[in-house]
Amino acid sequence: MSGRGLFVTGTDTGVGKTRVAVALIHALRAQGLHVAAMKPVSAGHAPGELNEDVVALMQAANVVAEVGDVNPYAFAEPVAPHLAAHRAGIRIELPVIAEAFSRLAATADVVVVEGAGGWRVPLNERDDMADLAQALALPVVLVVGMRLGCLNHALLTAEAIASRHLPWAGWVGNHIDPAMAQQAANLEALRARLPGPCLGVQRFIPDPILSADLPQWLTLPEELAS
Repeated sequence: MSGRGLFVTGTDTGVGKTRVAVALIHALRAQGLHVAAMKPVSAGHAPGELNEDVVALMQAANVVAEVGDVNPYAFAEPVAPHLAAHRAGIRIELPVIAEAFSRLAATADVVVVEGAGGWRVPLNERDDMADLAQALALPVVLVVGMRLGCLNHALLTAEAIASRHLPWAGWVGNHIDPAMAQQAANLEALRARLPGPCLGVQRFIPDPILSADLPQWLTLPEELAS
């Protein structure tokens, strides 16, 4: 696998990045790989508890790692990362995240990194999530939240990813709106327009159990699975 890792991004927040990241971890583990998980920045957790996405990722991974490496920046307030950091008096630093990633990569065959929000979510006054992905130089998996407007969001995001000259690992469709009209036609439009491959399409599940999510619906190309 190029870069020995994957960077999972999405067309927006709440489109199922964690669900897809967990499924990717299980699929890679099924290939006999040691897989670490990383959520560089999380926002939203109860006092004294870990962010629920971080918990799901750590439960899915089969490489035990320090929480501080899995989730270098954790903020209680569920707002955009740069806003949460500013209110906490902290600046999110890309080198800090890169160093944590290096420690994880040293103990694993693959590191699955889940971004926060969408592709261009700000991290500080200068850097955003795309800058982080570029710093880590990992192939990108795009999670498309299947709902009205997803075609525009997906194509714009794919274009932005391409502008960074990062490897494209594939995309995943995740049905987040059970009432979405013309679901099959929208998926066909995405297949025709997005860079391949489509790694899978997940049906709508109202309250998925992330840590128990199995990858039956996910197909890894040979270059990702080897």
